[in-house]
Amino acid sequence: MAYTRNDVMKLLKEHEVAFLRLQFTDILGRTKNLEVPASQFEKALDGEIMFDGSSIQGFTRIEESDMLLRPDYDTFLLLPPAIEGSVRGQVARFICEVDQPDGTPFPGDPRRVLKRQIEKLQALGYDDLYVGVEPEFYLFKRTPEGVPTTITNDGAGYFDLAPVDRGEDARRDMVNALVELGFEIEAAHHEVGPGQHEIDFKYGPAVATADAIQTFRTVVKRIAMNHGLHATFMPKPVASIAGSGMHTHLSVFKNGKNAFYDPKGTHELSTDALAFIGGLLEHAPGMVAVTNPTVNSYKRLTPGHEAPTNIAWSVSNRSAMIRIPARRGNSTRAELRMPDPSANPYLALAAVAAAGIDGLKRKVEPPPPINRNIYEMSVRERRKHKIKDLPASLREAVTNLKKDRVIIDALGDHVYKGLVDAKTREFDEYRIAVHAWELDRYLAIY
Repeated sequence: MAYTRNDVMKLLKEHEVAFLRLQFTDILGRTKNLEVPASQFEKALDGEIMFDGSSIQGFTRIEESDMLLRPDYDTFLLLPPAIEGSVRGQVARFICEVDQPDGTPFPGDPRRVLKRQIEKLQALGYDDLYVGVEPEFYLFKRTPEGVPTTITNDGAGYFDLAPVDRGEDARRDMVNALVELGFEIEAAHHEVGPGQHEIDFKYGPAVATADAIQTFRTVVKRIAMNHGLHATFMPKPVASIAGSGMHTHLSVFKNGKNAFYDPKGTHELSTDALAFIGGLLEHAPGMVAVTNPTVNSYKRLTPGHEAPTNIAWSVSNRSAMIRIPARRGNSTRAELRMPDPSANPYLALAAVAAAGIDGLKRKVEPPPPINRNIYEMSVRERRKHKIKDLPASLREAVTNLKKDRVIIDALGDHVYKGLVDAKTREFDEYRIAVHAWELDRYLAIY
């Protein structure tokens, strides 16, 4: 819904809002928040609330730390008690973009990184990139002191019901809270792993979907806490059970119609759809550093589970990195299956958009689709079909990112350098740490 400043002021007074949350996202995808009381609402709406950017990952140095929060009026939400608890007075929130002290846009703001790519797509004559996501998460028990464990609260499997699915009550409360916030929920169910869940909400324009992902994460974690549980979007929290992905459905619209659909095209796909897919495949080795940005991400992207490990596309099977779901017409879309929910949604969708835009501009023709189960193909067969592997580690992914000028330009110099620096340090810390597996294997032997 489109709001003006006057609309928002009226709503703040009508609902007797006592506190206003100004939310933004850092480079690593973490939602940050600055809360102001009613006396500061006028300043907040004018984008005059200042914060210390030097304390935020990847933002600015201490000597240039002052930053401003500019609210997007269209993201205004009244937060229900289920999320805010027993605080006195109504709480509302905005999602904000970050400005420099002179009022110019901050180049390190992830939300603006995504908006820049959508503007590039629109400059080519398209309406928008539409995105639907399927974020998976686990519900784990907490200790009496509130510390998260990796003990699941049920032993259920895919689509199971209560009483086997003991997370059903928490999941329903999550759905109710999301609906109250304006989400159109399409499905909610137990996933493959014990304690693993999925809640799907309706697709939308890329920026609005990225906003929704951030809100979704906050709601899921808060409602889980209300039930004495811990919700995690970690890609692979337990080695022996399924990892959590965030399958991402993509379509580009032009003149109000799905530009991916052509009833006369091969598989009823347009040349735009094929070019976009070609771009995604070509840039996957570097793009994956943004869509799968943690050391843990690559423990999900391993053979033997449903997560893809190869750079290929298909119109049928789920072992490929990109799958084309069966529905056509305005529902024609490409399902990108490797992203996981630890990703910064703004940066991940910006990288995806940039790869697709490059495909559209250069009219990249993808290789033929692979409609066999790639997991069961021999090395020789994969070589015959020129199927390459996705990076097997965060270090390999970052190395590939450094070579991909399209993705680097999409992120912008500030975000690119901040992200590479953070991820290089993360892998180095992981590399030199001594893990429990090493102690169990070597300590008694050597």
